[in-house]
Amino acid sequence: MPQSSAISDQIASITAKTAAEIAEAVRDLVDAGQLAPGASLPPVRALAEHLEVNRNTVVAAYGLLVQAGVAVTRGRAGTKIVDLQPLPQEGFSNVTGLIDIASGNPDPALLPAAGKALAQLAADEPVLYGQPVIDPDLAKWAHGMFAQDVGEAELTITAGSADAVQRLLADSLTIGDAVGFEQPCFLTTIQTAQAAGYRPIPMPVDAQGLTVEGLQNALNEGIRALVVTPRAHNPTGAVISAARAQDLSALLADHPHVLIIEDDHFWQVSNHSYRSIIPANHPRWALVRSVSKSLGPDLRVGLVGSDKLTASRLGSHIRSGAMWVSHLLQRLTYLLITHPDTPAQLAEAAQEYAHANAQLIDALAASKISATSADGVNVWINLRHRAAPVVDALAARGWLVRDGAEFSLDSTDDAVNHIRVTIHQLTPAQRKEFVADLVAVL
Repeated sequence: MPQSSAISDQIASITAKTAAEIAEAVRDLVDAGQLAPGASLPPVRALAEHLEVNRNTVVAAYGLLVQAGVAVTRGRAGTKIVDLQPLPQEGFSNVTGLIDIASGNPDPALLPAAGKALAQLAADEPVLYGQPVIDPDLAKWAHGMFAQDVGEAELTITAGSADAVQRLLADSLTIGDAVGFEQPCFLTTIQTAQAAGYRPIPMPVDAQGLTVEGLQNALNEGIRALVVTPRAHNPTGAVISAARAQDLSALLADHPHVLIIEDDHFWQVSNHSYRSIIPANHPRWALVRSVSKSLGPDLRVGLVGSDKLTASRLGSHIRSGAMWVSHLLQRLTYLLITHPDTPAQLAEAAQEYAHANAQLIDALAASKISATSADGVNVWINLRHRAAPVVDALAARGWLVRDGAEFSLDSTDDAVNHIRVTIHQLTPAQRKEFVADLVAVL
């Protein structure tokens, strides 16, 4: 029988007949380095014809490979060997000697000082095994906070919002499951999808947030969960409008099995109202709120309000691993959040971020460069062509910026024509210099 053009020389060497044997043979090729990370496996029909087996046998073999974390299924894009190459990390770069406006970090000068709270912590009794896993005062405050926005909710404390999203998905999904992610997508969320072997379904974001068409397509693809940012979408800064939230909620009302995760990471320093897309009485949902942007990323505390089943699964997942989030961090979070000076400091921070971003957007507009930042600490700049050469050219002029392609799930959207910058720590002179350098490069 002539060898199909879809069969590589390595796969052609396989002579197995059962699903288990085929999967084992592919794993042997991967372990031997003959199938490289990211390599595409043959279409099911082509491999079935080559091995002279039923196509369901190949489907089962590919399923075993996915379950083992060796391969990942991308729907119409086929099945590929997992590629766990390191992805860009939010807030970190090993590049030195450049002015870093790629980090996405909050301004340290706008974070509440922790000195007095730390001194108060020193006088507290140590927490030992057997104590409640959530600080009672923080629990009382958090329940009140969630009640204002989502009504009654079960509370779980995680090590930040990224930890919460990862655990929530792990509690409900398995390798190969379809998950709806915003497009462009937050860097850490992309890493979660890649490491867990989920099948990410891109859901485009426009000026009003997640699009109805994007959500509908994801539902048609059979997603079992979705992650959405109601405000301060990273990287675009988009905020879900009231009308859009209503439309998305109405669409999701017909899909009660879908776990809806709202990552409201900027809640304490946002200038916009929280607008939920979670339908009334939806059985599976979670609202995640961290303190990274408001009190500091190193606190590693995430507040999760959810339905009872989701909270039970999430709590069990934490108890079997980390056991609990440090009570020192929980207590420090509570002391900072409830300090009398904190509300005014957070309001000042929200105003400063918005003002700095607006100034940059206006300066860019004067040079006919389009940029947006409805909310958040970042500005999303549209270059109207591939960003990679501009990123390199700006680096040559001393600027480290974030290539929009890094936020793209599949490099098919317009993110590749953008850069993301975080400029609130720059002086007015530096901002002017950056605009001049970007104009010169373009």
